[in-house]
Amino acid sequence: MWNYLLVPILLCLSKDLPLVKAETSASLLLPSQRGGKSSSDSLSSDSSCTILDPNLYYRPVIGILSHPGDGASGRLSNDSNASYIAASYVKFVEAAGARVIPLIYNEPEEILFEKLELVNGVLFTGGWAKNGLYYEIAQKLFKKVIEKNDAGDHFPLYAICLGFELLTMIISEDRNILESFSAADQASSLQFVNNINIEGTVFQRFPPYLLKKLGTDCLVMQNHHYGISPGRLQNNLKLSSFFNILTTSTDDNNEVYVSTAQARGYPVTAFQWHPEKNAFEWGSAMIPHSEDAIQVTQHVANYLIREARKSQNRPPAGKVLDNLIYNYSPTYCGKAGKGYDEVYIFTQLQPRI
Repeated sequence: MWNYLLVPILLCLSKDLPLVKAETSASLLLPSQRGGKSSSDSLSSDSSCTILDPNLYYRPVIGILSHPGDGASGRLSNDSNASYIAASYVKFVEAAGARVIPLIYNEPEEILFEKLELVNGVLFTGGWAKNGLYYEIAQKLFKKVIEKNDAGDHFPLYAICLGFELLTMIISEDRNILESFSAADQASSLQFVNNINIEGTVFQRFPPYLLKKLGTDCLVMQNHHYGISPGRLQNNLKLSSFFNILTTSTDDNNEVYVSTAQARGYPVTAFQWHPEKNAFEWGSAMIPHSEDAIQVTQHVANYLIREARKSQNRPPAGKVLDNLIYNYSPTYCGKAGKGYDEVYIFTQLQPRI
């Protein structure tokens, strides 16, 4: 009867989950254990497979926007034109079944936007840059994402940490809208907004027990000095008409900020936290690495790529291969004991289109 899920109901149902699991596991049988077939039949393989949905694209590619610098405060490259992508974002995308093309923010715009035509979604990473060319390119990419969706292509955008802050500034058209928070190097929980409908959101396929633990356990990594409070977002007409607030979190000073938001009419999801770090970064002792934390990373990655498969873009295979991030080599920087473990650094602007 209900065509939507409510978080409180799911959390309530999760109390009975261990019993349900026990009952279910006891009744699960392999095909060869169900009877009705001879032992020889049970050894033969069924050649029929479920027909894949022809409307979905099973070779999705995600464009990740590079960030100014080398990701290591100049320890790896002092080239003033250098930019980087932390390898954890690449692994995050790959873990859900997609490949990556780097969108190098300071390469010629005609090259950058040609690359955009080779991907099925975009990811804005964390970082610090909020002005200059980087801001302008992020603004133009966001506009392109909206245009693609308005034209009928399902084209998702993930905005993580700085990415969320940039969207807040771009959508509100206010460079000073962000607020200061004390949430650097901090593991936290996520508090769902009361009676939030999670159907169609990044949380829809989270199992009930994990939804419950998100609210009680520190399963996500925060690392930011800025953000936006629920009140300020809701009081800004442009932001409140674009975003639904899904979760909030609390900083070290008990100040509440928006930690997850999703666009109302577009496949755009914004995270103030870092879903990629749990599984793929080791530079901070605060990063959660429990099995539940890893499941959070996997579910969030799966949602992005599930959305990207809906894209109608079918880029030429040769051009994709020429521009994949595999044309570059990551640099290991984890021995410093802080920051990223690996980064892709882009210094020579060599067009690959």
